[in-house]
Amino acid sequence: MAFLRNRLKLLFALSLTVLIAACTGVPQGIQPVSGLEADKYLGTWYEIARLDHSFEEGLSRVSAEYELQDDGSIKVINRGYDAEAGEWSVAEGRAVFVDDNKTGHLKVSFFGPFYASYVIFELDKDKYQRSYVTGYDRDYLWFLSRTPEVSEEAIARFKETALKAGFDLEELILVDHSPVK
Repeated sequence: MAFLRNRLKLLFALSLTVLIAACTGVPQGIQPVSGLEADKYLGTWYEIARLDHSFEEGLSRVSAEYELQDDGSIKVINRGYDAEAGEWSVAEGRAVFVDDNKTGHLKVSFFGPFYASYVIFELDKDKYQRSYVTGYDRDYLWFLSRTPEVSEEAIARFKETALKAGFDLEELILVDHSPVK
């Protein structure tokens, strides 16, 4: 009986490890940017477009603030306005680089030891003004900008790049950044 119990514990531990690793992977065919200068990526980014998901459902005016910590991790503060509740939603997390700080593949945690991928797959490296980000699979997609509004051409470029990368944009949301009334 003890042998069976130990085998079940081992199987559970292996399954959990695989599940956690899968959540911090990179979608097949997507390449994280290389040559990332992490200090230039820090600061405020505005969410221009996203594939919706439960943890941001109904939020507008979404932004993220990235701040380097003494231990090399990055403090993440996400904010979004929930019009239905009439209040701001704020989530604080922690991001760490998966490989090295020159590769745009991080893992982010907002819930204790559970991490999810943050894969920067497109970035205007000369100015660090626009970033395209995905998660561990193509169900997650964000267009981030240093400004809350971008041109129609910038949105068209994002959509073209995302489609070529295999994302389904049928559920794409353009995020409202109009002032709160």
